[in-house]
Amino acid sequence: MVQLQSLASSDIIYPEGDGKPMADNTKQFRWIVVIEQNLDQIYADDPNVFVAGDLFWYPVEGYNNIVQAPDVMIALGRPKGDRRSYKQWQENGVPPQVVFEILSPCNSQTDMEKKLLFYDRYGVEEYYIYDPDRNQLKGWLRQEMGLDVIEEINGWVSPRLGIRFDLSGEELQIYRPDGMPFLSYQEVSKQLAQERQRAENAQQQLAEMESLLQQYRDRFGDLPSE
Repeated sequence: MVQLQSLASSDIIYPEGDGKPMADNTKQFRWIVVIEQNLDQIYADDPNVFVAGDLFWYPVEGYNNIVQAPDVMIALGRPKGDRRSYKQWQENGVPPQVVFEILSPCNSQTDMEKKLLFYDRYGVEEYYIYDPDRNQLKGWLRQEMGLDVIEEINGWVSPRLGIRFDLSGEELQIYRPDGMPFLSYQEVSKQLAQERQRAENAQQQLAEMESLLQQYRDRFGDLPSE
């Protein structure tokens, strides 16, 4: 059990890291980045939504041993901007409403149970765990008595974020409120390259049509329009 020992505020140091890597493997890292970046993009034009990955969250002032670092967290109603950690008492008491954890083989059952208790105790409204190795998603939604498991997660739409979870394929697919899928950096880059190629092809076709039209004009003059 965590021993609560309060110190004078001026004497307390709130660590900003634990020396551990953000992810244990490439698959876990990829999912953390995909979720964090896509959520950040959804709220890019809203100055009062804060999205972060692997950031220490301290919910109680004076207790630097009460801390978690969600793989991804989102705090609606809090301004964008860089933070060294998320100290809740400096955020008008607003906890992250939605958090995500991406499982790796290093996560023990005890670790995950402790995280669930932490998020339940300190005000998280929606909590999602994805296991990419097994393509399994679990979720909890805050009810009157605290976080309660979401019985049917496939097709579930987040009440807070409006995103939809689809487990019908080989891996989880998350859809934005506008129906567009979450994409990785590589997928976005590939689509952008394809769009650029289409634009270049269209420009080339337009130039060829204009050249052909000019040839007709040079030979026959301006043709009457129908």
